Amino acid sequence: MPIIRPSQADDVPAIAAIYAHHVLVGTGTFELEPPSQNEMASRRGDVLDKGLPHLVVVDGNNVLGFAYCNWFKPRPAYRFSAEDSIYMAPDAQGLGLGRALLTELAAQAERAGVRKLIAVIGDSANAGSIAVHRSVGFSMVGVLKSCGWKFDQWRDVVMMDKPLGLGDTSAPQP
Repeated sequence: MPIIRPSQADDVPAIAAIYAHHVLVGTGTFELEPPSQNEMASRRGDVLDKGLPHLVVVDGNNVLGFAYCNWFKPRPAYRFSAEDSIYMAPDAQGLGLGRALLTELAAQAERAGVRKLIAVIGDSANAGSIAVHRSVGFSMVGVLKSCGWKFDQWRDVVMMDKPLGLGDTSAPQP
């Protein structure tokens, strides 16, 4: 039975492989070359060093997907807004695991002090990612038309967001 847990250093090879698949065949990310395992470990460390969640969904020792969030922008005014990232192994898509993973990510991000979770989804044709975000309460904010070039075609970026906790109804705690 799949479980969601914090990622561990020994999950990085599987995380890198899942992400490499999406880089090479998908439009959900606009990276053109898969990052190395060392780079993925560095990215994971950066997220964890900021006190933000980096999660995996696993079935036994098999990593089926991963999700994390990182600050939306580096300037201090954005310190309560984070961008989520979620990637599932191809054989784990459509099983409801992404929804469970994104729900847990949002809960942990809220506990970390995030008030706004932002989805920056590559490609307006990325129906799966748009649907999983919508299913956990994200709302459409807008579409940046033709701002990425991948696989010899212009790609849109879909922006969605979800308030967490008190959202913008009160001042955050310092």
